[in-house]
Amino acid sequence: MKITEETIKHVAVLSRLEINEKDLGQVTEQMSSIINMADQLSEVDTAVVEETVQVVDRDTVFRADQPEHWQDRTELMKNVPDQANGFIKVPVIINKDEDE
Repeated sequence: MKITEETIKHVAVLSRLEINEKDLGQVTEQMSSIINMADQLSEVDTAVVEETVQVVDRDTVFRADQPEHWQDRTELMKNVPDQANGFIKVPVIINKDEDE
């Protein structure tokens, strides 16, 4: 697959990456190299390779999902730096008044 500078510019816009003109050639070469390496995988004959789900020979162990008694709320809240009315207070990270 041929990767062009136009392809890189298009992908940069879609992924919201800023690639300046100075680095565009280098990024195009690197991306072409990566795509070529991935294309080499299609040339590998995997007809005799057995399908795998896991790479190690282990069984998945499931346990019953049962509630367990843990510490009580007051004991847990002792480690909380800022709280109000039994809830953990966190700093505001979204300001509703800001324009997007």
